[in-house]
Amino acid sequence: MAVYKSITFDNRKKIAALYAKGMSISDISDEVGVALRTLYVELKRGATGKLDHNQRPAYDPVLAQRTYQENIRRRGSGPKRKEVKK
Repeated sequence: MAVYKSITFDNRKKIAALYAKGMSISDISDEVGVALRTLYVELKRGATGKLDHNQRPAYDPVLAQRTYQENIRRRGSGPKRKEVKK
């Protein structure tokens, strides 16, 4: 069974620093210790809509953290089970 973990804010800051240096996505995923697909999702989550100095979509770790927390909050506790009357 797969083990899932969340990306911490410290990891998001590390991703932002490495991404700004122009490091490749696969090297960043190896450095941070997350799957390549997870990193692509994370970069999309923190995209600002602008380009950085490397002409790639800019990544903001604060925006990514805020979006992540909003998504968790929106998830809620799920639907409640109805009791069956006997």
